Amino acid sequence: MNAPLPPDRVLLELDLVAPEFRCGEIEGRFCHVSTQWPHVVIAVAAPPRPGAPREFGFRFNCSGYRRTPVTAQPWDIAASRPLPPARWPTGLQFVSAVFRPDWKQGQCLYLPCDRMSIEGHDNWRNEHPSRLWQPDRGIICYLEQLNGLFFESDYSGIRGA
Repeated sequence: MNAPLPPDRVLLELDLVAPEFRCGEIEGRFCHVSTQWPHVVIAVAAPPRPGAPREFGFRFNCSGYRRTPVTAQPWDIAASRPLPPARWPTGLQFVSAVFRPDWKQGQCLYLPCDRMSIEGHDNWRNEHPSRLWQPDRGIICYLEQLNGLFFESDYSGIRGA
């Protein structure tokens, strides 16, 4: 007999088949790649840029999901390891501020919705309320922010290009 899934995993599994997530997959904005609890790997689409991939992988730590924000690390899907800093996304201003390999040893993104980055940034709660983790929306709120970053004019490709 299989042990029951922990509640946080059940919530994530429900969100991965929810209409909002499925619409994102159908529209080609993101795609669930794999789950090895408590981690889930999701590919997020990016527009064409010279030398840059058409999607970036992210490995999310989803322990405590939904009550606890997730944290995301750029991920090399093919090699199943952290993405080398030279292949991280970059941009003129905002994208490069979010994708900082120097921030917390590259284990997370510099976004208010990220579990590791919100620590010590109480001011973000007032300065960036729309970018905070939204438990009722779950991982979709994080994915929409990532996809939105790539499709803004600030995104220019990868660091090493």
